[in-house]
Amino acid sequence: MGAVFLSASVPLPGRQGYETADPFLIREAVSALVEVVLGRRLLVWGGHPAITPMIWAAAERLEIEYSHAVCLFQSRFFEDQYPEDNQRFNNVTYIDAVNDNRNDSLYLMRQRLFSAYEIEAAVFIGGMEGVWDEYEMLLDLESAPKIIAIPSPGGVAREIFRATEGLPGSLEHEIDFSTWFYHLLKISTTDERSNRNRVPGQAR
Repeated sequence: MGAVFLSASVPLPGRQGYETADPFLIREAVSALVEVVLGRRLLVWGGHPAITPMIWAAAERLEIEYSHAVCLFQSRFFEDQYPEDNQRFNNVTYIDAVNDNRNDSLYLMRQRLFSAYEIEAAVFIGGMEGVWDEYEMLLDLESAPKIIAIPSPGGVAREIFRATEGLPGSLEHEIDFSTWFYHLLKISTTDERSNRNRVPGQAR
């Protein structure tokens, strides 16, 4: 089974996605995804200072060895902005900045992340311009993952939902996120969570 990639952020004022974003629903959707996936699939994401604490808070409720169940990628370009929660994840992959250039640094980090794992599904929640950038990069992969954009929390993910064929129209206003994640990721509520190390390259 491949990894589940999370692309999410809480849009800032003046940025793409801000006008439609609901921060509460973004948090709820991220928490629901962690609840469904953790210990059942490897969860990977590019660290965003608003999202990493949400994942930690949701993960803390489950008795899973987090370093076996999640992988966080972070660009050193944002070294002075890392949330304290980064220190709680033992398997953060830090990618060097590129010529002190924000866009180039983000591109390299995403490129390394997408080449490190076989991504089975990509989940988009909330988000600004960077979420759209990740969406386009994923579509360009030789084996593009299943795209799951959650529209009700707003943000750029809503735009991705409308641009993606095959997602149920009834999803547009849904807030029962857990039910939809189980369905769209084809995970059963009876699937056991495992402390087995799911991180490629680490000792089993």
